[in-house]
Amino acid sequence: MAARLESVAKYICEKSGWSISNLQLQKLMYLAQMIYMGRKDGKPLFEGNFEAWDYGPVEPNLYHKAKVFGSGPVQDVFRNALNFDEEDKRRDVMDDVTSRFLKYSAGDLVEITHWDGGAWAKHYIPNARNVAIPDEDILVEYRDRNAPKE
Repeated sequence: MAARLESVAKYICEKSGWSISNLQLQKLMYLAQMIYMGRKDGKPLFEGNFEAWDYGPVEPNLYHKAKVFGSGPVQDVFRNALNFDEEDKRRDVMDDVTSRFLKYSAGDLVEITHWDGGAWAKHYIPNARNVAIPDEDILVEYRDRNAPKE
């Protein structure tokens, strides 16, 4: 069962010590969704839909909830978040993503999610909004990124 968008966002923000921007949160959420889907045969980590915006994949509902913080650190605005139990296996991917990617700047994360062969690149139209990134393409991106090198 997919987690709530706010639950995953809060978990990632907590792991960062509430130090990441909305832009960083968006990219970490995308990477968490992609990696979880890749490891779980396409099942989503959370309920949400990404769109191809200028600075990479964005989940619009989350963006609007956190935009009040501008480029500063996102604070706890996640009133509908549920906590993950210690034994919840979904934590494994979120912990993996935060341990691997929290060290990167917003610019670095944008570059990572702007991968030429990725889902964002396939759907991006400059200056456009409401351009959906289908879950199937996010899953294909995971598989392409993790394909054995020839």
